[in-house]
Amino acid sequence: MLDVVVRGLWGVRQQSPDQLAERWLVLLRGLAEIDDEACGHWYEAAEENVSPPAVALTVPALAEYIDRQNPDSDADYIGRVASLSAATVPGRPQVETWINAGGSAKRVADSCLVTFRSRELDESVELVRRSADVLSAIGASWDADWGDAYNDDEHEAVADAFGLRPSAPRGGRSVYLSPGRAALAPEGLPGTYTRTATGGLVIDLTRGGTAQPSAESIVEANRELRAAGALDPLPVPFDRDTF
Repeated sequence: MLDVVVRGLWGVRQQSPDQLAERWLVLLRGLAEIDDEACGHWYEAAEENVSPPAVALTVPALAEYIDRQNPDSDADYIGRVASLSAATVPGRPQVETWINAGGSAKRVADSCLVTFRSRELDESVELVRRSADVLSAIGASWDADWGDAYNDDEHEAVADAFGLRPSAPRGGRSVYLSPGRAALAPEGLPGTYTRTATGGLVIDLTRGGTAQPSAESIVEANRELRAAGALDPLPVPFDRDTF
């Protein structure tokens, strides 16, 4: 069974539905550039056995959807949560994306996730092999503080090795580091180093999907990044959005 998560997180950054929609649209367009067939059409979240309506890929349409999903009066404080599902395409995993962002609360990290799931496919599929490209798109579109790509075993190995709380910075099969973190990243980790357009850094231990890092090698990469200070946590309550 395929279950891979790619995510980016950052500290407090208050944003309106329009501002969230602008960033989400940049990400959705970036995903379509990676695989237009699997990520070119998106639908609202819906209950099982309900046909969801398509979402137009425009800022006004996405902003209206985000606003409609968060009717409570405290959304400006706690943030807004919304999700989209991509069209089901034979031979490709089910792709979903979530945001939980935009509030002014200073103790819960904002985030954006993209997941790939399938009962029939494995991690050899193109979208998963290009998960570092997805991570780069998340990091750049959301100006994330850090991010990672992982499956359950990889995530648990890192969490167990360092006793990490859920939103603590870490790396998986790939890691995204904001410019401040990237400046501290050690050279020589067993992966490719790619700069994003916004000055961040993606270190991809899969080397573009051509290698399969072990859980032990992922833990060791985390150990080196932590020793260099590249994965130091933001202070809580948050006083900034990135390192």
